[in-house]
Amino acid sequence: MIPFLDLRAINAQYHAELKDACARVIDSGWYIGGKELETFEHDFADYCGTQFAIGVANGLDALILTLRAWKELGKLQDGDEVIVPSNTYIASILAITANNLTPILVEPNLSTYNIDPVKIEQAITSKTRVILPVHLYGRLAAMPEIMEIAKKYNLLVLEDSAQSHGAELNGRKAGNWGHASGFSFYPGKNLGALGDAGAVTTNDEELANMLKALRNYGSHEKYKNLVPGVNSRLDEIQAAILDIKLKYLEKDTEHRRLIANLYLTQIKNPLITLPLDGVDATKYTQHVWHLFVIRTDHREALQKFLADVGVQTLIHYPVPPHKQQAYKKWNDLSYPISEQIHEEVISLPIGPTLTWEDAEKVVQLCNSFKA
Repeated sequence: MIPFLDLRAINAQYHAELKDACARVIDSGWYIGGKELETFEHDFADYCGTQFAIGVANGLDALILTLRAWKELGKLQDGDEVIVPSNTYIASILAITANNLTPILVEPNLSTYNIDPVKIEQAITSKTRVILPVHLYGRLAAMPEIMEIAKKYNLLVLEDSAQSHGAELNGRKAGNWGHASGFSFYPGKNLGALGDAGAVTTNDEELANMLKALRNYGSHEKYKNLVPGVNSRLDEIQAAILDIKLKYLEKDTEHRRLIANLYLTQIKNPLITLPLDGVDATKYTQHVWHLFVIRTDHREALQKFLADVGVQTLIHYPVPPHKQQAYKKWNDLSYPISEQIHEEVISLPIGPTLTWEDAEKVVQLCNSFKA
């Protein structure tokens, strides 16, 4: 069988180092808010090119707490509008509604799957305060254009970088474009912990300090609470694990790009629409290939065909946010580009331990598929 992503094999590469890191934390007797967290925050900020990284419990909290911090700092208030892609994973939108802010769904560009800057500007109103671009599937959104729009209208930009660790454009990585960025280190991410974990990156010291308080009950100093906070801390073991895996992230990304390039150049079935058709993935640093997402009008048949011969695929994501029961007031709205994407996409196996032979088999099977 060719698994979609083999987490056991990925972590086995660093088995000894990960065990040593865990043992070091266990033996230290210090499990929350210690040297391991401080080291990882420093190293991850350095990797992203930002001044600060603030570890939190998960990627959703990274987004929620950033918006909440801006509210505490007087930059946002209840009811303010946040522009967000209509085809994102629901977490991007949950972070907005959790803060009593108003999501404004904007359609993506069908060729990139990322939010369309032209449509962003069309959606801006007197209540717009934030743009929340999502670097979907590992590809940076059109950040130069988005930052120009933000500057023009004096808007905050919160990147959702949960799928884009290391993606780079014009020498700047994901997490260093907006005023802040939320990262997820869920185990299946390109930089994955062995459990839930997340972080916020920023160059704003005032925001960083507020986030450090919010993640720890609203406290800068023990038993003194400046604001109503939460418990959302990145623990020492996960921080130690992430710091080990961060050292290998570029190597892992290069392998993803090699596999992506094989798919892009060798899958030639006219029933399949490829991402970045004609682009050399080995040199395209804007994309880190968290997912390799194709589109087809015959998704169920293709998925069954591949499954029957032992190739695991996934669908990211089958139901768009505006069709979810959680947001039933939107169920009658129409976002045709997003709906097309959610109806057609299927993700092929890709990852740092996928073998060349298995990738070639995926290519051969995709080319042999007939509707």
